[in-house]
Amino acid sequence: MQIQINIPNSESAKKLALFNLGFRPFFLGASVFAVISMAAWMLVYFSYVSVSVENISISQWHAHEMLYGYGMAVVAGFLLTAIKNWTGLPTVFGKPLMVLFALWCAARLLFLFGAALLPWAASADLLFGLMLIIAIAMPLVKAKQWKQLVVVSKVILLWVGNLIFYLGCFGILTSGMAYAINGAVLLFISLILMIGRRVIPFFIERGTESRVQLKQYQWLDISILVFFIVLFINAIFIQIPYLTAMFAWTLFTLNGYRLFNWHTAGIWRVPLLWSLYLSAWYINVGFFFYGLQALYSSLSILTLHLFTIGGIGLMALSMMSRVALGHTGRDVRKPSRWIGLAFAGLVVSVLFRAFVPMFASQLYMSWMLVAAMLWIFSFAVFVVIYTPILLKPRADGAFG
Repeated sequence: MQIQINIPNSESAKKLALFNLGFRPFFLGASVFAVISMAAWMLVYFSYVSVSVENISISQWHAHEMLYGYGMAVVAGFLLTAIKNWTGLPTVFGKPLMVLFALWCAARLLFLFGAALLPWAASADLLFGLMLIIAIAMPLVKAKQWKQLVVVSKVILLWVGNLIFYLGCFGILTSGMAYAINGAVLLFISLILMIGRRVIPFFIERGTESRVQLKQYQWLDISILVFFIVLFINAIFIQIPYLTAMFAWTLFTLNGYRLFNWHTAGIWRVPLLWSLYLSAWYINVGFFFYGLQALYSSLSILTLHLFTIGGIGLMALSMMSRVALGHTGRDVRKPSRWIGLAFAGLVVSVLFRAFVPMFASQLYMSWMLVAAMLWIFSFAVFVVIYTPILLKPRADGAFG
């Protein structure tokens, strides 16, 4: 791993730093949009506001924006920052980064109006995806880090998924929305598994008071990768329920063993660690229920929100909180005390959205509202704490 060394620049330290590095605008945009989009979804769901959509359901409209809107912003911010560290080469900043972020913002605003401006929303969204792929691929190619291109391949697949969604919206591809949404959930989980394998043990080993050496097994990593690939292929394309169940439960067992090896008591005293660890476990429990869902379709909502709120949402919030501190020259061991409450809000949100309705379904809409309010609270806390951090230059005066 190569690390780019930045020399402090007193002139750059005085300027607005929002477009100095990819994590800044995209983490801020993702967190603000997480609040706005969830509030909009509640207004639409409870019929206070109507959205005109064609060929797609209101639920698919919501799912698209949480995955291809919020989720892709987090991915963009993380990879544009991580790839700079991996290669030692700069990723887009300044005006090119501003254009990339503007395309993402335009797609989100246009899609909020439903079908009326859909062609423009699709154009902005797909162009954003293409530019992101180029922006993350170029430094890897220049540095000849060919193995890292597997990350780019997942972003390409997400772009293809987004294209399929819009083809479904325009009536060109039958059931394109369902393929795009189901595929995107698994693709985001695969990204988390891959990147989490790199960073979560690293963070735990260096973030606890008593330094530990966590056990890692190559056979385990390869097995999880292979079973995830066959699960994805079967669940999205072949759709044999018993194979889906078998592959998902195998992943639950293998990944559970890996998480068991990552556990150390010290993580529960560090919010930036226990949030990552609990999120990884939400994903793992999601695999268990994904297997059940293949046999009992009534569990699909539970599984979906284990993956999306507990997996993608909590993992993203935790990673954004840590990356934003570390890459602005601040101490990751001293986050705001409020951020722990934000993490706890998402932990509880999953319970109200996924599990509580199973036992008290007569109050389903109430539980859904509670879960949404907890989501909004968690990301609003992030926005309040991290907006100044993301706007201001690095604490050490370096550029980035």
